[in-house]
Amino acid sequence: MKKNVKKVVLAYSGGLDTSIILKWLQDEFNCEVVTFTADIGQGEELEPARKKALQLGIKPENIFIEDLKEEFVRDYVFPMFRANTIYEGEYLLGTSIARPLIAKRQAEIAALTGADAVSHGATGKGNDQIRFELGYLSMNSDLTIIAPWREWDLNSREKLMAYAQKNGITIEKKGNKSPYSMDANLLHISYEGLILEDPNAKPDDDMWRWTCSPQEAPNESETIEIEYEKGDPVALNGKRLSPATMLKTLNDLGGKHGIGRIDIVENRFVGMKSRGCYETPGGTIMLKAHRAIESITLDKEAAHFKDELMPRYATTIYNGFWFAPEREMMQAAIDKSQENVNGTVRLELYKGNVTVVGRSSEKNNLFNEEFCTFEADEVYNQKDAGGFIKLNALRFIISGKNKKAHEKR
Repeated sequence: MKKNVKKVVLAYSGGLDTSIILKWLQDEFNCEVVTFTADIGQGEELEPARKKALQLGIKPENIFIEDLKEEFVRDYVFPMFRANTIYEGEYLLGTSIARPLIAKRQAEIAALTGADAVSHGATGKGNDQIRFELGYLSMNSDLTIIAPWREWDLNSREKLMAYAQKNGITIEKKGNKSPYSMDANLLHISYEGLILEDPNAKPDDDMWRWTCSPQEAPNESETIEIEYEKGDPVALNGKRLSPATMLKTLNDLGGKHGIGRIDIVENRFVGMKSRGCYETPGGTIMLKAHRAIESITLDKEAAHFKDELMPRYATTIYNGFWFAPEREMMQAAIDKSQENVNGTVRLELYKGNVTVVGRSSEKNNLFNEEFCTFEADEVYNQKDAGGFIKLNALRFIISGKNKKAHEKR
């Protein structure tokens, strides 16, 4: 049964899927469409999206193009990196962390324009449908959600191309085939589809857009310094930068030195495995730097607890539960741990590698040379270690004596 919809806010990129969805919504529901295009640093000119929406009959007042780059990095990327977040050991969650912000703002625009529905271009096989819709429902559970990929019969990229051609929708193509399925924001760019659907096939060399290959990177290394305050990077080489500018600058540096490429097979929330390639140059540098500054400023047990918490936190974000109370609880613990994570990290960038070559903290340095020196000291009595070891071995001693007693019987 078709939903009764009067006005729908579409998460609109101007690309293949969402341009077709825009037209499909108009035809299928005979409703007013509002387009929302979020600038989260995808590096594309966004005015063509406005032009395409106008060509498809969208009223100028119903076209929203908003710069969310600073909010994205400040309120989503940085909090995630305070936890050193990695999904399944490799993925820095570039797509996952962008969806909650888009969904939140989309729901806000629905309230602003009086829309009773929202729509997205995520497929019925992927994670993004979950991330978007959990976000919508967290903001306003009364909104009708339209997920075209779960409703129409345009179930392949070739069918989408044919539909676009039929309706006069201009789409960029790669040769005679549809392009890779790509998603970009200020944190990363991802690639799926085409030959990547074979996990044993090497990606085309010309697929990568942000990074040069490590083999073609400069033969001279480059040293940089990142200053941290409460777990967030605030200055680069002595110059204070806004969150978005910081990440963009690190992306440029990392891309220049071939840093941040990965090729992985991950486990989607819906249950299937998916092969994807990602470029996350700035994020790769930030992860290395953040762990380095934590190594001298964070208490041992606090650091270990964070490491235990991180996989749960990463899975929570990957699965779309950014607005869930358990994520907020974990975030509160993570943010508390960052109060003393202040200082500077020096890194060397060279041919795909990020190497820590120095770390310092004027006020919060827990690395005490008096205690850890291999030279003579007057603060640590090495004899104390004997009792410490025996106390920790007490359960082994008791168990061993018990075993010997029973063996004699």
